[in-house]
Amino acid sequence: MTDTTNLTHIVVTTDGACFRNPGPGGWAAIVQHWAGPDLIHEETLTGGLPATTSNVMELSAAHAGLSRVFHRFPEAALPVTVRSDSEYLTRGMSVWLPNWKRSGWRTSAKKPVLNRDLWAALDALCEGRAVAWQWVKGHNGDPLNERADALANAAMEPFKVGFAG
Repeated sequence: MTDTTNLTHIVVTTDGACFRNPGPGGWAAIVQHWAGPDLIHEETLTGGLPATTSNVMELSAAHAGLSRVFHRFPEAALPVTVRSDSEYLTRGMSVWLPNWKRSGWRTSAKKPVLNRDLWAALDALCEGRAVAWQWVKGHNGDPLNERADALANAAMEPFKVGFAG
């Protein structure tokens, strides 16, 4: 267990993957605990589903990573940055979510928000916390993004067995 007295911030790098979207999917979150410029702890989380979408996996990765952080440090007021190559996730949490909530969970086109249950769960998880959402360009050499991508794809593999889609 990391001593929170030395921690300055936490970085959660996430990714989701899906085979034949929709189809078997996997997600990954790399959770890093930082004390100033020094990485003092890192863990990886992965999971998947036999039938899903890439957007569900992106949201699931963020939820899993943040759940781990907030369960481990329930009282800490540490700033958390979630890094993702999913604009759906980063723009959804930082731009679209307040508008969806104001409009009764409707998009600007007046359609119901897809994956509302996952958005609402992420919103509730982040309430009262200092969470920043950072988009990173995928498949562009960012080491953490590349690792998260590889982990998400590996987590998807067991669910591809026997997939006939």
